[in-house]
Amino acid sequence: MPKMKTKSAAKKRFKFTATGKVIAGPASKRHGMIKRSTKFIRDSAGTMILSDADAKIVKKYMPYNR
Repeated sequence: MPKMKTKSAAKKRFKFTATGKVIAGPASKRHGMIKRSTKFIRDSAGTMILSDADAKIVKKYMPYNR
């Protein structure tokens, strides 16, 4: 049986916790920060844990990181 491939884009963007949850960086923080409010920039700092529906999609892309 051939090995399944991990999506290269997914391995650069997501990590897994020890309990199997998916960690991701916030969206909309690459450019255009001048038009965003300071509250938005402050609240979207750091990382976040994805919802179960989104985590299910990411886990398909990374079959060996569970």
